[in-house]
Amino acid sequence: MNSHSQTPQEERINILQSLMPEIFDEGKIDWEKLKATLGEKVNFANERYVLNWAGKSDAFRVMQQPSSATLVPCREESVDFDHTENIFIEGENMEVLKVLQKSYFGKVKMIYIDPPYNTGNDSFIYPDKFSETKEEYMKRVGDKDEDGYMTREGIFRKNSKENGQYHSNWLNMMMPRLYLAKSLLREDGVIFVSIDDNEVHNLRLLMNEIFGEENFVAQLVWERAYAPKNDAKYVSNSHDYILMYAKQIEIFKIGRLERTEEANARYSNPDNDQRGVWKPSDLSVKTYTPENDYPITTPSGRIVEPPAGRCWSLSKNVFFERLQDGRIWFGPNGDSVPCIKRFLSELKFEGMAPTSILFYKEVGHSQEGAQEVTKLLEAGAFDGPKPVRLLQRLLTLARLDENSIVLDFFAGSGTTGHALMEYNKKHKSSCRFVCVQLPELCDLKSEAYKAGYSTIAEISKERIRRAGKKLCAEVEAEKAKKAGELSFDDTSEMPMPDLGFKVFKLSESNFKQWREIKGSNKEEWKQQMLDFINPVAENATTDNMVYELLLKSGKSLTSTIEHKNGYHAINGKELILMLESATQETVDAILAEHPQKVLALDNLFEGNDQLKTNTALQMRDAGVEFRTI
Repeated sequence: MNSHSQTPQEERINILQSLMPEIFDEGKIDWEKLKATLGEKVNFANERYVLNWAGKSDAFRVMQQPSSATLVPCREESVDFDHTENIFIEGENMEVLKVLQKSYFGKVKMIYIDPPYNTGNDSFIYPDKFSETKEEYMKRVGDKDEDGYMTREGIFRKNSKENGQYHSNWLNMMMPRLYLAKSLLREDGVIFVSIDDNEVHNLRLLMNEIFGEENFVAQLVWERAYAPKNDAKYVSNSHDYILMYAKQIEIFKIGRLERTEEANARYSNPDNDQRGVWKPSDLSVKTYTPENDYPITTPSGRIVEPPAGRCWSLSKNVFFERLQDGRIWFGPNGDSVPCIKRFLSELKFEGMAPTSILFYKEVGHSQEGAQEVTKLLEAGAFDGPKPVRLLQRLLTLARLDENSIVLDFFAGSGTTGHALMEYNKKHKSSCRFVCVQLPELCDLKSEAYKAGYSTIAEISKERIRRAGKKLCAEVEAEKAKKAGELSFDDTSEMPMPDLGFKVFKLSESNFKQWREIKGSNKEEWKQQMLDFINPVAENATTDNMVYELLLKSGKSLTSTIEHKNGYHAINGKELILMLESATQETVDAILAEHPQKVLALDNLFEGNDQLKTNTALQMRDAGVEFRTI
């Protein structure tokens, strides 16, 4: 224990380390990392223990560029849009993560992603053109074909192993997304990242840098193959990894597994102890303590010493207390090495401690994942999906609470959304998912395209829709079965889990002045000034503006929205949006709500400066924050 009081310097360093563990190396501040994190251009050239690669400091700047984009609702592709709390977002995930920062900062309990493994055949977005403008980047990632789908040529680049910056490109893709994801995690949150041998070494170092080495929880090994590949060139690789990091390991509590019959079978009661079944546990320990090194006489008269280099885990006095209490076992004949009896009823923790190896018999294998998608979609529509049982295990390890948010921004076939709905059904909980998937075009020769799916996002949405229908049918069947049974057990109605999801799509802002200025000549600046006269874009709708203002005000996409006469009330009186009309009657109705904040379109007051002035004064007198757009 340190007898000195904590200095202001130590206090500030501790606060800084809790906020930004990524800027610390071996317990000390790395000033270059701090500068890079704050947006300054840094050349990571000094010799020290650090993961460095080509383009790293530029990738920091890509991450720190603000986004003016928004998310527009797509009700026709959603399921139960007005009531569901689940979210599915189509769009480039780095931009989406930026858009979500205000509304979901520090609110996500668990993140799971299954990013490209960088096998040499992957095509993915990586910010390798650091000289391009934001407009050029958005144009590149927004290239669409004549049907409106994003083109593979415009958005993806194959990262061949022959590329001189093969690992750097992958790290430049991963680093910004992981930094942005970290800020969305709750303090007791956890992230899981699937990976294989190609980049596990780099990913481990990258996540140490971003999340802090001290917040590493485990490198899980998933047995993804149930049989060896006899055509393997060297070794048949039958496993992948899942890296697990906590946001703050001091407060993170890992979920424990349900006890199995096999585990309980290890307990017995050979001496008919009234306290129930137990199993023997070794009495000796490696850490040597002289006072715990003493001889023990067994009931048969045999003298037993601790093994060489070890001692007993109990002091002499405590040993005799346990002996008098019948908690020491010398074997059926009374002449064995003494053991401590561990009673099943006295286990300190509920359930079993998880292990680092995830065997396919317990969590499923890769073929099981493929079969699940094929069965639901009635077509072989996706390569390499993770099995639902694997995600179920990770959801358990994350120790979700009643209303936890689970984020997956490489949603793929939608396994995370599917698994969470099953988890909610089993645990009668109300956890919510936010799944993000790029509308990546399916290969024209793929089974998915032949089955009628143009993009990966379409596969994901349809998989979640069908999984929801299947779970709904199962719940209804179980309810019908219970209704026909005479039971004296709990007869409370089985709740229907949330099986819907709201679909949103990444889009340009609905407000002209919030879009990027497209150039620097006088005409373009002049146009930007004219945009303030009528700030609303030509294709904007009231619904789209509502959700953009929600996001930019830091409100959740699942906020309660009540459409009243001429305005929208958000979460009761947290926020009022005036987007349709501005009359004294509307203003009076809004003031009667006693809102905290009011946002109004400025052009609603066009030609009526007196009403605008009076509205501002009335709002101020009522203590309401009032702003116009």
